[in-house]
Amino acid sequence: MMKFRRRIFLGLAIALGLSASASAQMTINGAGATFPYPIYSKWFDEYAKVDPSARFNYQSIGSGGGQKQILAQTVDFGASDGPMSDENLAKAPGKLLHIPTVAGADVVAYNLPGNPALKFDADTIAGIFLGNIKKWNDPKITALNAGVSLPDKDIVVVHRSDGSGTTYIWTDYLSKISPEWKSKVGTNTSVNWPTGIGGKGNEGVAGQIKQTPGALGYVELIYAIQNKMPYADIKNSAGSFVKPTLESITAAMATAQIPDDFRFSITNAPGENAYPIAGATWLLVYQQQKDATKGKKLVEFLKWAQKEGEKMAKDLDYAPLPEDLQQRVLKRIDEIKM
Repeated sequence: MMKFRRRIFLGLAIALGLSASASAQMTINGAGATFPYPIYSKWFDEYAKVDPSARFNYQSIGSGGGQKQILAQTVDFGASDGPMSDENLAKAPGKLLHIPTVAGADVVAYNLPGNPALKFDADTIAGIFLGNIKKWNDPKITALNAGVSLPDKDIVVVHRSDGSGTTYIWTDYLSKISPEWKSKVGTNTSVNWPTGIGGKGNEGVAGQIKQTPGALGYVELIYAIQNKMPYADIKNSAGSFVKPTLESITAAMATAQIPDDFRFSITNAPGENAYPIAGATWLLVYQQQKDATKGKKLVEFLKWAQKEGEKMAKDLDYAPLPEDLQQRVLKRIDEIKM
């Protein structure tokens, strides 16, 4: 009888132990940008080995959704590829911090027979997205691509249908290089598109381009690489045709004047080697955390991401932050209060 009781007691102890360890695991919820989703997923997996008690649940819903959810406080952190506007920041119930993580590029991806290597300049890109350049064999495109046989075929423009930081970078670039775009459409995470069809997320736009002959659209570099899509060299402000690479994104970031609140733009950057349609991505975190235990876990993760996570960026085709910026960001993370 004693043995039987001991066995029951032991079974209860194991069950209670399992229940205690399961309840000790904390879920930190985030939502937002699709552009950094591949690297954030990697970070969350790797960080589970560092702190098994912290679990991250991240919804890749687009930067507009990330900004809305952090403002509504339905998530512990938001994520956005465009910095929040003064207007949106004013709606926040507390001070929101912008924590830059990595940088990337919007590329011009397309679907043509044989997928030839193409070049575009600012005027041509603006013309296509304003709906003024409608055919693949338009003289403006053929002039930039001597020796390439371009079809007498309609260009099917593909853009994001959701609120998106990738769109913010794209429209920020177009507003800088085209007065017509700036006055008619402007810069935002979602805009009234003059032409084209929409896709949800970088994944949705990449899918639309791949399945639509004659399509052209913008996606983040990593999605073009993952989907084996051709993407164009772009003429920068110095007059050089530049491939979107980690080096050309870093060259653009090196020229950025980064203010104290870390809201900055690196589109149309000066410099011979700078890729012109590049941008950073940010985590959005309240300076005053409502839940002290969860806040402490989040701060520990943010510090790990700056020190260790940055080392994983290049392998996933993202540009890491420059060392001096990482140090500035670490000081900002120290200002988060529980």
